[in-house]
Amino acid sequence: MDATKAINALKAALPGSQLSLPGTEEYGKLNSSTYMSGLCKDITPGAIFQPKSRDEVATFVRTIKPFVASGDTAFAVVGGGRQPAPGCSNIQDGITLNLGLLKGIEVKDDVVLIGAGEQWGAVYDKLAPLGLGVSGSRSSKGGIGGLALQGGLSFNSSREGFICDDIVNYEVVIASGEVVNANADENLDLWRALRGGGNNFGVVTRFDFKTFKQGPLYGGSLYYFNPSFPSQIEALVSELQKPDADPDTHLMMSLGYTAMFGPEAMGMNQMYHLGGIEKPPVLEPFTSIQPQIDQLNSLRVIPNLAAASREQTGDIPALQRSAYMNLTVKADVATLLAGSEAWKAALEPIKAFEGLICSYTLQPYARSLLEASTKKGGNSLGLDATLGPVVSVAFLMYWNNKNDDEKILGTFRGVLDKMTEDAKSRGTFVDFTYMNYSYTFQDPISSYGAENKTRLQEVSKKYDPEGIFQKGVPGGWKLFT
Repeated sequence: MDATKAINALKAALPGSQLSLPGTEEYGKLNSSTYMSGLCKDITPGAIFQPKSRDEVATFVRTIKPFVASGDTAFAVVGGGRQPAPGCSNIQDGITLNLGLLKGIEVKDDVVLIGAGEQWGAVYDKLAPLGLGVSGSRSSKGGIGGLALQGGLSFNSSREGFICDDIVNYEVVIASGEVVNANADENLDLWRALRGGGNNFGVVTRFDFKTFKQGPLYGGSLYYFNPSFPSQIEALVSELQKPDADPDTHLMMSLGYTAMFGPEAMGMNQMYHLGGIEKPPVLEPFTSIQPQIDQLNSLRVIPNLAAASREQTGDIPALQRSAYMNLTVKADVATLLAGSEAWKAALEPIKAFEGLICSYTLQPYARSLLEASTKKGGNSLGLDATLGPVVSVAFLMYWNNKNDDEKILGTFRGVLDKMTEDAKSRGTFVDFTYMNYSYTFQDPISSYGAENKTRLQEVSKKYDPEGIFQKGVPGGWKLFT
């Protein structure tokens, strides 16, 4: 791939624009600071283009289109850079479209309009003085696009559904270079496709979200010594199986390892209640589990989502290599416990790897989440309330050295495969792969179901008949593979 001709065409079409080339200080800064994972920073594009407006994005797409069609170049699109799957938002020798300068947060009635280059912390800071919240990242430094196009889980998901379900409009540049709006009244099929369909349909320049009233919330992190994890799983499944499970509850529990805390894995429960009352009874089954590490208990009343998201940001390791993988299973104690044991056994040979931090993380899709999602106009994910409750099992891993990539990735892929086969044997496997936490070998699009995949392919053919966002944007998870 040689992007030289496309780069020269962009220089002519967008004189004075933010086009950074290898060897320049700005290029080095952007490629090293944009991405959370070293796996993405390893990739070196032929150029990085930073548009300052939606019109520059449109000009970019129109200009690069013939070079994509001829096979001379390809491109990637990056917003916040938090998706660690290599190639998803950066491209070797091609052109990376970095949306970081597309700022702007505007509140109109009960909707907030968010530029694609914003981060969630700025959004929460804008809304907090108004007593409003929005379904967004649990980390203040998270970008908008990945969560909003791939599904997304928030503090509010059990009440509101997936993050993508609260998007009432996408402003998107499609393959023709035209800027269109996709919502319930205009381009309805494209709106539904963008809700979970990833980077397959265009470049979204603005996301319009429904807001809701949100004051203080109660929550934080609670750490447990390893022997308590079976009790945590039991408490989680028990809560999810209740017919009147509280939709204002956020639960995410992990069995995690870092050498900083000693030779054994430990439990962590990140729990929140949107009501903001001190010590809500729904959390008591989790807060009563022992043995706990009392010094690390951060449960308290938190003033707003902005403060809660800043606390979560502290959990993201900086300057490390990282990867995510996941599967989905029914809320079943035996399945989740067997998975945790397989994870612990696989961890032993790699504990000494420098900088290793990893977790077996359980994120429930409560019935209320799936019901809320179904009621909000439809998305691409193929889930409905009849499946629930289910649990997303994520393997999150961070480490320091490139030489350890193959061993670490292979180890946890092995655990994923083993747990998948075990769940199938128990009848608890759910064929859904959450795109936000997927690795490159996974196929979330197919897991949405054959009917949904076909529908997404038809939307792609309608708005992108030449397949610019298929062959021209090869990263991420594609529709025709």
